[in-house]
Amino acid sequence: MGFRHNNVLHNNHFRKDWQRRVKVWFDQPGAKKRRRNARVAKATSLGLKPTKALRPAVRCPTLKYNTKIREGRGFTIDEVKAAGLGKKQARSIGIPVDHRRRNKSEESLKLNVERIKAYKERIVVLPARSKQNKSKKVDLASLKTTRNVAAAFPLPASSTPEAPRAITAEEKEATAFLTLRTIRASHRSEGARKLREAKKAEEEANAKK
Repeated sequence: MGFRHNNVLHNNHFRKDWQRRVKVWFDQPGAKKRRRNARVAKATSLGLKPTKALRPAVRCPTLKYNTKIREGRGFTIDEVKAAGLGKKQARSIGIPVDHRRRNKSEESLKLNVERIKAYKERIVVLPARSKQNKSKKVDLASLKTTRNVAAAFPLPASSTPEAPRAITAEEKEATAFLTLRTIRASHRSEGARKLREAKKAEEEANAKK
């Protein structure tokens, strides 16, 4: 093919010494086996530990999905403290802590505290390898029955649907719009109402004098 039009001039060079630049992966199966053996050796040296961290039960964001419950990143500091743990201690036994999360309801706090307490009851913490812990005894019989602890804590059901029922007379008479507007008006006029009450109390006190 010849050169034509306003294009790059060809300068193909096919006689490179490519045989010295070939990279092959004949050791791929062996490397795979070597990595696997290294992982097993590391896990054995570290001893038994949960294969998965315990995650909190949180609500999905936005109005569309907030009825669903999913696993969060980590427990709040309040949840960890309420369960009787410290931040560092919790992280050392497979309980992640997320300092950014905030508890917006008592229900979420109570639910996650119960999850941590149930986890604490079932987990077996081995003593650290140090001179001061050599005297500590570990029940080896309990270790034989220990399995994946975190997987034994499934998330609770998102919501329980109510059975269909007839509408009551009170529900028919009630108006959601008027209820909301009444509460809104009461909230907006709270400051003025307190001023009126204080002024009235002051006038009554002056009248008694």
